[in-house]
Amino acid sequence: MSFNLESQIQTLKSAEYQCLTNVNIYDSPSCQRLATQAATGRYLWVTSNYQDCAVEVCLSEDDYPGWLSLSDLGLLQSCTVPYKAKRFSESQIKKHLPEVIGFTQQAMQQPNYYLWGGTVGPNYDCSGLMQAAFASVGIRIPRDAYQQEGFTQAISMAELQPGDLVFFGTSQKATHVGLYLKDGCYIHSSGKEIGRNGIGIDRLSEQGEKVSQSYYQQLRGAGRVVRNYEPQRR
Repeated sequence: MSFNLESQIQTLKSAEYQCLTNVNIYDSPSCQRLATQAATGRYLWVTSNYQDCAVEVCLSEDDYPGWLSLSDLGLLQSCTVPYKAKRFSESQIKKHLPEVIGFTQQAMQQPNYYLWGGTVGPNYDCSGLMQAAFASVGIRIPRDAYQQEGFTQAISMAELQPGDLVFFGTSQKATHVGLYLKDGCYIHSSGKEIGRNGIGIDRLSEQGEKVSQSYYQQLRGAGRVVRNYEPQRR
């Protein structure tokens, strides 16, 4: 690493930045596998670690860690006003749910495929679609399915209302998430190994088609978004 680049990284540390465009965040310094994406305008911190061709970062809105390619440092700008989470009451969130649902349905109409780490569209992973849908109305929720499950207010399946989250996985951990619509249907992004590559609508029933059946066997429960995520890093 050149002295100038090392000096630049040292300067970046302990300050908050905004993304000038959509930015890929990776799960390791090799920058081979996507962990998440930071949409234009999102905030992030540069941490104290850098290796080879990447620097470690933490996204401000959800405290999500990852690695940014050094070649993408030019896609950041110093922010004059730090990120501050908005406060939403449960009733305010409920009023926004039709827009959240509308976001997912509009996303389904665009050509898309399941993208691990995808959060900015048109290609999403399951929890990335949920996060993007809520973010479209200013509501921040955690990044991954298991984090979203822990963040939401647990409800019974009998209490499901449009806009609630439905979780799937193993007895130990949620690995998939969808957004409940109505009449036993939910919308989600799923991979081709289950039978569909991208966003679709399925039923909470073992009597449904292949995708519905596959996920119903993994059903864990449901949760309701009743608050906005407040970052821990400050």
